[in-house]
Amino acid sequence: MTATLELRHARVRYGPLEALHGITLAAPAPGLTVLLGRNGSGRTTVLRALAGTVPLSAGRVVWDRADITHVPPYERARHGLCLVPERQAVFGSLTVRENLELAARAHRTTAYDLALDAYPQLAPLLDRRAGTLSGGEQRMLALSRALLARARVVLVDEPAQGMSPAVAARTYDLLCSLDACVVVAEQRLPPALHDRPTTVVVYQLRRGTVEFGGEAGEFRRREAV
Repeated sequence: MTATLELRHARVRYGPLEALHGITLAAPAPGLTVLLGRNGSGRTTVLRALAGTVPLSAGRVVWDRADITHVPPYERARHGLCLVPERQAVFGSLTVRENLELAARAHRTTAYDLALDAYPQLAPLLDRRAGTLSGGEQRMLALSRALLARARVVLVDEPAQGMSPAVAARTYDLLCSLDACVVVAEQRLPPALHDRPTTVVVYQLRRGTVEFGGEAGEFRRREAV
């Protein structure tokens, strides 16, 4: 597999505190990469560094062998990178329909059937304000908007948060089926990925460093021991 998105010796600082301590990782395309770690491990910061919403204090971000370290977030988005943050991932004052219409228009299509095919649970909620949805429903809407983007790179912080096990499994089926580089941040390896026939890359982070990097099967064997 060819690495399409990489951090190389990346450091990120928030004021006097360093959140990433020179980490290196690579996410293949197409494929799913999972960043595991507890709160404070640095997994969300990795997503933000890849998206360009936090600057590196040292190191590089490389996309398809091009150094994009100093490319602003909006330019990365124009070239096909989509970030779905854990919070404020939808327009709460707009309806579900308006959220989907905005995403569809932004990507030069007038149809959002793809989103409702992915998450039919949203169909009866089209006229509801997004801010009144449950946490799981908001995640479905946020991911639906990402699906409409047809992005080359999809970065998602806790994609299945608030979802039922069945919907979470469906979400990971969708993410694994994308012809894109998909990077997600989770606290634990999701059950939906335990017996996945396709290769899933796992990085376990701890206090801004990489403790483990390898395939999901290898990670599970290591955890079992």
